[in-house]
Amino acid sequence: MRLVGVNIPDNKKVKISLTYIYGIGYTSAGNILRSVKIDENKLAKDLTPEELNKIKEILEKNHKIEGELRQIVRQNIERLKDIKSYRGVRHMRRLPVRGQRTKTNSRTIRGNIRKTAGSGKRKVDLK
Repeated sequence: MRLVGVNIPDNKKVKISLTYIYGIGYTSAGNILRSVKIDENKLAKDLTPEELNKIKEILEKNHKIEGELRQIVRQNIERLKDIKSYRGVRHMRRLPVRGQRTKTNSRTIRGNIRKTAGSGKRKVDLK
């Protein structure tokens, strides 16, 4: 099933399946279902077309989701980079932005680089 351009899983509860949309979390999904008066425990495949249209209308009117939200986030990061704020500089250097330590444990943002001897994967010669 597709809703607002996103494939939604059929065999999950509606509240969980709405969280597959970028910008809709667990709490927002619950609020949307309460405003449309749909049972949260109902499976997504059991929704009627009228209920789907109600959910779609609320998503389009009241929430910024998917491409629009991604564009706003990207613009905010670009603005931080342009004004050369601390957070913008951290984004430019591809370092952790939110105060995490960098001596160790910043592998996810910097890539899985292992520079110390004997701590990484060994290359095995195949013969």
